[in-house]
Amino acid sequence: MENVLFVLFLAFYLLTLPGNLLILLAILTSASLHTPMYFFLGNLSVLDIFFPSVSSPKMMLYLMGQSHTISYQGCAAQLFFYHFLGCTECFLYTVMAYDRFAAICHPLRYKVIMSHRVCIIMTLGTWLGSCLHASVLTFLIFRLPYCGPNEVHNFFCDIPVVLPLACADTSLAQTVSFTNVGVVALMCFLLILTSYSRITLSILKIRSSEGRRRAFSTCSAHLTSILLFYGPVVLIYLRPASSPWLDSVVQVLNNIVTPSLNPLIYSLRNKEVKLTLRKALSQGVHTCWG
Repeated sequence: MENVLFVLFLAFYLLTLPGNLLILLAILTSASLHTPMYFFLGNLSVLDIFFPSVSSPKMMLYLMGQSHTISYQGCAAQLFFYHFLGCTECFLYTVMAYDRFAAICHPLRYKVIMSHRVCIIMTLGTWLGSCLHASVLTFLIFRLPYCGPNEVHNFFCDIPVVLPLACADTSLAQTVSFTNVGVVALMCFLLILTSYSRITLSILKIRSSEGRRRAFSTCSAHLTSILLFYGPVVLIYLRPASSPWLDSVVQVLNNIVTPSLNPLIYSLRNKEVKLTLRKALSQGVHTCWG
C-alpha cells in the first residue's frame, strides 16, 4: 500500500511543479497577461509550487521506508511554512476576489482602482501579514515544553497534532491558535462573499446573455479554487472535535491534490492562458526542431 501511495503522491507532486511553472512562464512572457488578475495568479502559482513542498518530500521519504522521525526544528519549520503559505493563499484569494469585483462592478475605474502600486502594496501586505500570522502561531506552540510522548499522529507537523504532545497547560495556545486561524479564515471568507455578492448583482443587471456568460466565466475558475481551498480549512480547524484519520485525508487533498489542480482549473477555464501556453509550446517545439 505504501508503494502505491508513493507513486500516486509523486505523480501529483510532479504534476504540480511543471503545471504551475508553465502558468508562471506564460504570465511572465506574454505582454497581454500583464494585468492585475494575472499578476495575482502568478503569485498563486508561486504559492502552489512551494506549498506542497512543505510536507510532500518528507512524506514520500516515509513511504519509501526511510526513518519516520523529524527533528524538533524540522517540525517547527513545517508548522511555520504550512501556516505562512496557507495564510498567504487565503489572503491572496481575497485580493483576487476584490480584483474581480473592481473589474466587473467598476470597469471604467478599474485601472485606477487596481493600479500597479495598489497591486504591489496588496501583494506585500499579503505576504508580510501571513508571515506575522505564522510567526505568532509557531511561537505559541513551540514555547511550550515537550517532555512526554513524541509521536505525531499525522504525516507532518500541524497544530492539532503537535499541541496535545505538550506537557503543560495548552489552553492559551489552543484558544489563540483556534481564534487566530478562525478569524483569518472567516474574515477572508466574508470579504470574498461580499465581493461575489456585489459581482452577482452587477452581472444580473447585464442585459445580454453573452455578456452575463462572459462575466461569470471570468469568475468561475477563482470560485472553484476557493471551494477547494476553504473546504479543508473548515473541516480541519473549525470543527469542535478532531479526527486524526479525517484530518490526514483532508490535508493530503489540501497539500498535494489541490495545488496540482489549480493550473488545470485556470488554464482550461481561461482562453487567454490557453492561447499563451499554446504559443509558448509551439515556439519551443519550433526552436528545438530548428
